[in-house]
Amino acid sequence: MKTSIRNFCIIAHIDHGKSTLADRFLEVTGTVDKRKFRDQFLDSMPLEREKGITIKMQPVRMEYQGHILNLIDTPGHVDFTYEVSRSLAAVEGAILLVDAVKGVQAQTLANLRLAQKLNLRIIPCVNKIDLPFSRADEVAKETGELLGISPDSILRISAKVGTGVKELLDTVISEIPPPSGSESSPLQALIFDSRYDAFKGVVAYVRVVEGSVKSSEKVWFAQSGASSSLKEVGYFLPQEMPALGLLAGEIGYVATGMKSSELVRIGDTLTVSSVTPALPGYKEPQPLVFVSLYPENPDEFDILKDAIAKLKLNDPSFTAEPESREALGRGFRCGFLGVLHSEIIAERIRREYNLSLVVSRPSVEFKVRDKQGREIPVRTAGEWPDPGLIEETLEPYSRLRVLAPSSQYAQALSTVESIEGERISISYIGSSTVLFEYEVPLRELIIDFYDTLKSATQGLASMDYEIVGFRTGDLVKLDILVAGEREEALAFIVPRAKAEAEGRRIVEKLKKSLPSQLFAVSLQAAISGKVLARETMSAKRRDVIAPLYGGDVTRKRKLLERQKKGKKELAKKGRVRIPAKVFLELFRN
Repeated sequence: MKTSIRNFCIIAHIDHGKSTLADRFLEVTGTVDKRKFRDQFLDSMPLEREKGITIKMQPVRMEYQGHILNLIDTPGHVDFTYEVSRSLAAVEGAILLVDAVKGVQAQTLANLRLAQKLNLRIIPCVNKIDLPFSRADEVAKETGELLGISPDSILRISAKVGTGVKELLDTVISEIPPPSGSESSPLQALIFDSRYDAFKGVVAYVRVVEGSVKSSEKVWFAQSGASSSLKEVGYFLPQEMPALGLLAGEIGYVATGMKSSELVRIGDTLTVSSVTPALPGYKEPQPLVFVSLYPENPDEFDILKDAIAKLKLNDPSFTAEPESREALGRGFRCGFLGVLHSEIIAERIRREYNLSLVVSRPSVEFKVRDKQGREIPVRTAGEWPDPGLIEETLEPYSRLRVLAPSSQYAQALSTVESIEGERISISYIGSSTVLFEYEVPLRELIIDFYDTLKSATQGLASMDYEIVGFRTGDLVKLDILVAGEREEALAFIVPRAKAEAEGRRIVEKLKKSLPSQLFAVSLQAAISGKVLARETMSAKRRDVIAPLYGGDVTRKRKLLERQKKGKKELAKKGRVRIPAKVFLELFRN
């Protein structure tokens, strides 16, 4: 049976047609009844269907010409590269899909490198040949150069109308090798995803590498050391369909009955003996971007806590730690793989749990090396050590790759050169696509660089990045003082060169949004006590002489002097309380 199995996935840049091709596969193989069929069938989340992107990988088992084809549909956005890496670890081959109009893009390269590192069989394919501006031959040449093969050997298809889809399935069967492994060996199954079910407990998505597994069988988890009797075993058709068991080479699911997601880890190995060695899993992803999430209504903290716990179950790249702020109450400091990743999680919490959220500006993790040589991770300004204890400050750097058409060379170059970084190379892929490679601080990429790049290049450029480590940076803590009092919740970590501009932006925004007080209020941005920017809010004045009608002018002066003296006393003793509404406005922006 094993020789009839083909395990593969589809990898591509975002919007190059992965989900549409998966739809055609489901139609050609008759896996889904035509009456139940809909576009983007494997994109089950409403958010995926609205945005037109795949967020979560989705496995499906198809039968075609006497073969069992296990397909995993993968995301294409740079923030979900970890989802792709988990899919690749469970298969023997990958269809590399390239848009016939847009050509090779940033994630095309990134996903191809991931597949090549795992020695997967790559089937290159040019999609959307039915479009009027298709450059199928030119794009096939670009793809051939990447792979070192003849452009004539690259398939041309249209996933939308079905052209060449059957031939692609035939190629999958003929070129992707069947899985290895023995059904008589001790069980070793790789957990590549999971979800939580109220009745079945944690449902683990597995690729059986060696042996077999049956329902009701007792299993062990190699990394966590936990054990459980399985409630159910089955396949994805694409809905979960119970079966008697899973054999070596097959992809399916096991309902563990376990209530704790911490014991069923993605990348762990499922075995039937506590002494069976674990398979090489995958490296746990490290969060790159940090965002704070707070409920607008502090009484809904427990709902947020429950939502985060459930979303973390099948997304180990999403981390969360409790934190609290005076104006906001309790919330979580969350780590993500990128800004889109954070936006998707926040939107899912809003929709799936009907929760109104306050979301902070994205930031990155810095490191501080103190005078004793210790490295201290810093995710918030409140964790920044005293300047006198700091020997060196470090920040994450990334290798940025930008692909653009030759016609947009100047615009793309100008955009990349406008941010802090170092040029590595500029090269061409084919005759009409230019590749820019730079090393830049990650903080330069996480706010609006992608939008700026798209705007400058008429939407034609694409980008991808990977972390290359921490580098020395001249970073400082920017304090915000309101009426002479340091407001810790408003502090930021910024490069020294940008501290003054950032400080001025914050105090100007604070001046506009903070309610007037009965005394003049100074707003200052400072580094280690040195003021870089200042604004002063005028006192809210009450007309103390309004009740007087005519009369001696000295009486009016006396009242005004008394008011002036009172304001001075207030300025010395008074403390400004920043309303939650103002804090939220600054917190978001």
